[in-house]
Amino acid sequence: MIAIEREENIAFIEKSVTHLEATGFEQIKVDLEGYEKPKSYTRKGSDSKITPDIVALKNGKKYFFDISLKSQRPRLLKTKWLFLDTISRMKSDRFRIITTKGHYKFTENMLEDINLVNKEPIKL
Repeated sequence: MIAIEREENIAFIEKSVTHLEATGFEQIKVDLEGYEKPKSYTRKGSDSKITPDIVALKNGKKYFFDISLKSQRPRLLKTKWLFLDTISRMKSDRFRIITTKGHYKFTENMLEDINLVNKEPIKL
């Protein structure tokens, strides 16, 4: 999810973190009170930053998670997903998308548009 929409969806972010903790993820970094913030990446040539919604470790592997909810700015979200997918593959990490009921079709269409059809979203 993009930074502008983060404030409206705090409850879903918390639900996602609870789900990840229950499935064995450790050292969770998320922009919530009580957690360490994930690292931001600055885009060259501009002052915009890309920050994964959640970063966690499981079995020694680093996972980047991004939350997919219907957005007013799908182009910005596609850019973020492509960047996170690329950076995770460069470092042999993992990139996953978390979504919920009512947002499945939006998420599938977005993944098709940017040719990431091999990604199976985590459905909460």
